[in-house]
Amino acid sequence: MLAGMDGPTRDAAAALRREIGAPGGGPDRLRLLPTPLVPEVRLHVAEDAILWWARMEADAGHRLPAPYWASAWAGGQALARYLLDHPRVAAGRRVLDLATGSGLVAIAAALTGAARVQASDIDPYAVAVVGLNADANRVAVDVTATDLLDTDGGDVDLLLAGDVFYDRPMADRVLPFLERVAGRGVDVLVGDPGRGYLPEERLEPVAVYRVPSTEPAVESSVRQVRIMRPRRRPG
Repeated sequence: MLAGMDGPTRDAAAALRREIGAPGGGPDRLRLLPTPLVPEVRLHVAEDAILWWARMEADAGHRLPAPYWASAWAGGQALARYLLDHPRVAAGRRVLDLATGSGLVAIAAALTGAARVQASDIDPYAVAVVGLNADANRVAVDVTATDLLDTDGGDVDLLLAGDVFYDRPMADRVLPFLERVAGRGVDVLVGDPGRGYLPEERLEPVAVYRVPSTEPAVESSVRQVRIMRPRRRPG
C-alpha cells in the first residue's frame, strides 16, 4: 500500500507496470515466479537483473539504482522461510522490514498474520515493486521510502533485516540502528549468508538454512544463511 506516492515512486511504478505487462520473454524480462526457498510467496523478478538494469537504463537515458529488488537474495529468503516455519514470531505483531528490496520478508510476515507490516527502502523502484508484489500475494504491506537508520525504529514489535551487511557504509549505519531498536525491547532478526561486513561478534545465531541462490555473480548454487539477533550487551 503506497500512500502519498512521490514523483520518483510514481514513475518507477508506471515503468514496472509497463514491464510486467509487456509481451515476450528473455532473461532481461520481469516474471512473477515462486521464490525457491519460499514457494508460498511469488515475486516479480528478473532471470538476469544486470541485463534488465542495462536495458532499462538505456531506455531511460540516465542512471538508475541497482535493481536489488529484482532478485530473491539469500538472507531474505532464509528470513522469510523462518517466519513461515515459526508463524508465532510475527503473528499479531507490528512488523518493520528494513531495506525490504522485493518485499519478500514483509510479505512472509503478513502471511503469518502480523497485525501490521511496514516495509522501508530508499530505492523508488523497490518501493513500487513491493506494492505490486504484495498485491500479487493478496496481502497488505505499508511501504515507505524514508531512510529510518537515524531513528529508533518507531512503533514496532519486530524488526526484520535481510542482507543488510553488504558494504562498509551500510554496515556502519545499520548495526547501531539494530542495536538501538533492540535496546528498546523490540525483537530484531537478521538474515545473512556470511557477507564481508557482518559483525558476527555482535550477533548470535538463531537458525541456519541452506538457500538456493538466485543472485547474480554468485559461484555456489546453494548458500548457508544464518538467522541472527543482536547480542544482549552487559549493563
